[in-house]
Amino acid sequence: MQNAKNTLIVSAALACAVSAPLRVSAATIASAPYGATQQGQAVVQYTLSNARGVSMSCITYGGIVTRLDVPDRRGRRADIVLGFGSLNDYEKYNGKIHFGGLIGRYANRIADGRFELDGHTYKLPVNEPPNTLHGGPHGFDEKVWTVVKTFQGAQGAGVQLRYVSNDGENGFPGTLTVDVTYTLTDDNDVRIDYRAKTDKPTVLNLTNHSYFNLAGEGSGSVEGQLVMIAGSAYTPTRPDSIPTGEIASVENTPLDLRALTPISARLRSANQQMRFARGYDQNWKLNKNGQHNAEATFAARAYDPASGRVLDVYTTQPGLQFYTGNGLDGSVIGVSGTAYRQTDGFALETQHFPDSPNHPAFPSTELKPGDEFHEITVWKIGVR
Repeated sequence: MQNAKNTLIVSAALACAVSAPLRVSAATIASAPYGATQQGQAVVQYTLSNARGVSMSCITYGGIVTRLDVPDRRGRRADIVLGFGSLNDYEKYNGKIHFGGLIGRYANRIADGRFELDGHTYKLPVNEPPNTLHGGPHGFDEKVWTVVKTFQGAQGAGVQLRYVSNDGENGFPGTLTVDVTYTLTDDNDVRIDYRAKTDKPTVLNLTNHSYFNLAGEGSGSVEGQLVMIAGSAYTPTRPDSIPTGEIASVENTPLDLRALTPISARLRSANQQMRFARGYDQNWKLNKNGQHNAEATFAARAYDPASGRVLDVYTTQPGLQFYTGNGLDGSVIGVSGTAYRQTDGFALETQHFPDSPNHPAFPSTELKPGDEFHEITVWKIGVR
């Protein structure tokens, strides 16, 4: 109970510290060519900007967020997401690293590359033996999405992207039509709307896989930055990151992040779950009282004391995967010319739980014909 009180106190204090909305002109959108894929498909970059100095760029390849430029407490702007400087590098590396991409059909892992639905067993390609990760090889973040529309006005500026996944793609049933809309508002909110429909029963789990460094991309380790997650429980895993099916309390574990905590504080804990993942790479059950909210509710906060930048995450999704870039080993070079290493960025992936199709007690990820999948995630940007 004391932790819950501390969380509310910290939340209120930082909420007051974040800059109040200003009455400024509406956000705008611009586009520019971003090259062509190896198959010759043209790729376009869209940049959303507001009058408060925030801008976000995404490309039609993978729906990847390539930049998120944000002022610090002194007004100095920096890109706070990790990424590459060319389409060629995204094509070469993003199948394993997933910088900024839209992940599907199933974000996170499915055990042994199989699940049952309506009495039928579906087999998926295995790309993290023996399991399927992020929908399998050549997932949604390696596809060229179609632009449905762009807009700018009182609600902000945005772009709506669409990808149609054919029946049987990577073993998943049903022709699935996915629409993802990125919107930047004048209140410094980046809103991500996920919508999808299917013509056969299927399973679906969508997220964005941006890696954040609030001090700025290429600035080094995020270990001195602070994170808070509004989750009192998590889903313990086997050594291969597949959930055991248990939902366990974070109490007295390194996963108790209910108050702002330096990432470094427990990163090297001898806790078994931390050793399995070689750092943070776990799914939290968000505190939602068992309800699926129509509007996004608070899920996490990240804060960089040096720059003053604050990132609040709100979502309708039931879970959140906090990941400290444990797979970064210096083998890839980022947009600033810096070799990325472990803890050079962190991900806050709002999602349904990993391997949910094989755990009936987890929130369902089934999508039926006639129903619409709709989830919302909002990144609220501010300074303290």
